[in-house]
Amino acid sequence: MRKQLMKGNEAIIKSAILAGCRGFYGYPITPASEITEAAALYMPKAGGVFVQAESEVAAINMLYGAAAAGVRAMTASSGPGISLMQEGISHMAGAELPCVIADITRGGPGLGNIGSEQGDYHQVVKGGGHGNYRTIVLAPYSVQEMADLTALAFELADRYRNPVFVLADGFVGQMMEPVEFPQKAIQAPMPPWAVAGTAATRGNLITSLHMGCDDLEAHVLALEAKYKLAEQREARAEEWCAEDAEIVLVGYGIVGRILKAVTAEARAGGLPVGVLRPITLYPFPIVHFQRLASRARVFVVVEMSSGQLLDDVRLALNGACPVEFLSRVGGNVPSHDEVLRFVRVQALRFIGEEQMAHV
Repeated sequence: MRKQLMKGNEAIIKSAILAGCRGFYGYPITPASEITEAAALYMPKAGGVFVQAESEVAAINMLYGAAAAGVRAMTASSGPGISLMQEGISHMAGAELPCVIADITRGGPGLGNIGSEQGDYHQVVKGGGHGNYRTIVLAPYSVQEMADLTALAFELADRYRNPVFVLADGFVGQMMEPVEFPQKAIQAPMPPWAVAGTAATRGNLITSLHMGCDDLEAHVLALEAKYKLAEQREARAEEWCAEDAEIVLVGYGIVGRILKAVTAEARAGGLPVGVLRPITLYPFPIVHFQRLASRARVFVVVEMSSGQLLDDVRLALNGACPVEFLSRVGGNVPSHDEVLRFVRVQALRFIGEEQMAHV
């Protein structure tokens, strides 16, 4: 099959349809608007439903209804819109409803700007709504991964009966690259727990309400067991030139691409640099960090936020290795030269001038 040249935002919708998605409920916002536009174009052609809701609050509750009826469905937004959806996301997690939510991040807080940033990490990875719940979070760094990880998101949503985020910065959503899609589309079966308006599903109940304290505790513990299982089975990361790395660069999204380019140049100059790129932000790929810490002198986190990913890296390493941090915010992206200079400073600090003279 020939590759198609498209934006990351469009790749999400084409992949979603091939993955069996037949419902999209959303409200446009920069830099995610092309997702809604592509859904309006392609979803009806696939026999699905597209609704531009009156608000993000309405969109997430429409998504609740579609998921409860057993439909593979999704929405998309950016930071301010995701903030408005948080109550509905908590309800869906509590009701164990599978869905996919694309968050194409922009600058914040508040209205911020429409520049690319990674400041949505906490509200998505940590669960920005109320109660004890988690959402699985996938972080693509290319347009091909926007397609591949969207398909995976629907699979994981059904497997764990839970909302799944595709979290991408504005650069990945807006960039254009060639994409290859699977030749066969998935026909998603009707799940047995759904409320489908038939006699067979009349006894099914979809709710997040558990009035008894013991009942709610049992439900929350069951959810927690499900999340622990996902942590054991679903954590994913890419290691690039990392097996012998003494300086491990950590970043996701567009930053991961910058780190690979920096690593290639640093390696050409003899510096033992590698990249660890988290693909699942939850579950966090802790094992990858712990394994590389046995050799590394320092981990360098590069992030387009004020240190949200940084917190999880420090927790994963648990003091096993020093962690240094380079940050740009406000829609600014760390440049290749800026990161390379920072890496060279860390090399002098942690490897030393005498050893550097031999590389």
